[in-house]
Amino acid sequence: MNNFSYHNPVNVVFGKDTIAKLARLVPEQARVLLAIGGGSVRKNGVLDQVRQALGSRTVVEFEGIEPNPLFETLMPAVELGRSEKVDFLLAVGGGSVLDGAKFLAAAIPFVGDCWDVVKGAPISTALPVGCVLTLPATGSEMNCYAVISRKSNQEKHGMGSPLLYPAFSILDPQATFTLPPRQTANGVVDAFVHVCEQYMTYPVNSPLQDRQAEAILETLVEEGPRALANPTDYAARANVMWCATQALNGLVGLGVPGDWSSHTIGHELTAFFGLDHAQTLAVVLPGVWRHRFEAKKEKLAQFGRRVWGLSGDTETVAFDAILRTEAFFESLGVSTRLAPYGVKATDAAKAISDRFRIRGTRMGEHKDLGADEVADILLARG
Repeated sequence: MNNFSYHNPVNVVFGKDTIAKLARLVPEQARVLLAIGGGSVRKNGVLDQVRQALGSRTVVEFEGIEPNPLFETLMPAVELGRSEKVDFLLAVGGGSVLDGAKFLAAAIPFVGDCWDVVKGAPISTALPVGCVLTLPATGSEMNCYAVISRKSNQEKHGMGSPLLYPAFSILDPQATFTLPPRQTANGVVDAFVHVCEQYMTYPVNSPLQDRQAEAILETLVEEGPRALANPTDYAARANVMWCATQALNGLVGLGVPGDWSSHTIGHELTAFFGLDHAQTLAVVLPGVWRHRFEAKKEKLAQFGRRVWGLSGDTETVAFDAILRTEAFFESLGVSTRLAPYGVKATDAAKAISDRFRIRGTRMGEHKDLGADEVADILLARG
């Protein structure tokens, strides 16, 4: 096991009817910028619960943060926050809304070009952020990272700072009952791949982290289809929600090598072609595994035996584990190929490999994936 340091300050408030706890979690004198997405929280009653819990606090509302939140969308919210002198951000929605709120928390007090915040400028101060989660997927509710896109230059980047951990995250599974099937399925895939990016590398004698990762994967395989089949199954929704949070709060990645190449490639598929984040991961992850089969086959075989219950020699189990994963994603309604999304593999391979070549991007746990390898991976996912 490799060395590590771990600290996570997020106050997670989980369970039924917990939105009312905002009354004590948000400071009484706070000037709150309420960040929401496309308006579903109005229809399902979550926003009413939030407003009731906030009581007489000063609240200004910003609606319209889209999936894969855009810099162009968020900049008017920066100006709103500054003009209204807000001192607390409250995100009500999924991971994209929370990512947008994290950007706002850093950008509102930032002096200079706010795009620099996304590109890695040091964040020396940030407003506090709270969260009411309505879509479990990204794990943003218990980490200090965000991903922001910019339409004008077709870029998508991750950003992060210890100052961007949410002060609290309210996780009420009842708030997910009305999610469309596509969003539920995407959330399961997203969480599944988050775990795999921290797990599917090579053995480093970390049995606890491996079994934590495998437990999340097994639970998603069991509970994801149940949540899709019966959207108001509280137990299934609760288990999926907690899996998504555990998938990216840092625990399963402690002391182990990570491989975030599927995310890095997937971000570009979203930037160029507009695919949902989880759709890109369902396409790319099996492709990375196939391309890097020899380097990953020991962990793939372990995954196949422990999660999928497969038996046989290492190579057979490892390859069958890839097939079972693809079949699982497909069973959720998330395609693992580019063609069903209307994207030509040749177009994706050229656009993304050209960008990585210009940037000199190297990925993978051994930093052995570059532009040429990415082109090969995408050409095979048509």
